[in-house]
Amino acid sequence: MTQTATKVRVLVADDQTLFRAGLVRLLEEDPRVEVVGQAGDGAEAVEMAGRLRPDVVLMDLRMPNLDGIEATRRIVAEFPEVRVLLLTVLDADNNVIQALKAGASGYILKDSKPDSIVSSLLAVMAGERVMASAVANRVLEMLTGTTTPKEFYDGLTSREIEILKLLAGGMANKQIAYRLKISEKTVRNHVSNMYEKLGIYDRSQAVLYAVRKGLVEV
Repeated sequence: MTQTATKVRVLVADDQTLFRAGLVRLLEEDPRVEVVGQAGDGAEAVEMAGRLRPDVVLMDLRMPNLDGIEATRRIVAEFPEVRVLLLTVLDADNNVIQALKAGASGYILKDSKPDSIVSSLLAVMAGERVMASAVANRVLEMLTGTTTPKEFYDGLTSREIEILKLLAGGMANKQIAYRLKISEKTVRNHVSNMYEKLGIYDRSQAVLYAVRKGLVEV
């Protein structure tokens, strides 16, 4: 039997139409892959997974209507024979852990080479778990508890992380002080320390960091 005899049936779920179409085109060039459908959001991915019963759903994490984490949870619960492989950007460590807990079989980066994606799809279909090497160690450390939140968030203390979440949510220093029952000067000091640790200079960069780390939803 040749390798082409093992064909993985794939459903691609991503809300970015151009990215999704390009990925599908690349996957279809590989004889080991059959793309059986495309979904534009999480809800559609769940519905199509039930109808088409693919071997693997290649799932984006951030999508409208239903995000990739909840879509993964539903697919794994309702259609246990269907595997889910996450496709996302590097910095979404928090979301990766949530999705793995929800039952995803692995995680690869959006800038992975097509052959690497296909190899991961075949591995997942065979019952293996796969993770991009760039994040595998970090995720495993967090799952086993050898990485503390302070290390994960570039040295930020739990209070600084709390303030960062509120700041990224659009609150002014005065509102944060009122919410946390501390002085506005204390908030300013925390923000200043936070900026220094992260090497950033303004609120917009802080929001971007918070989004990349999964501290706030976009």
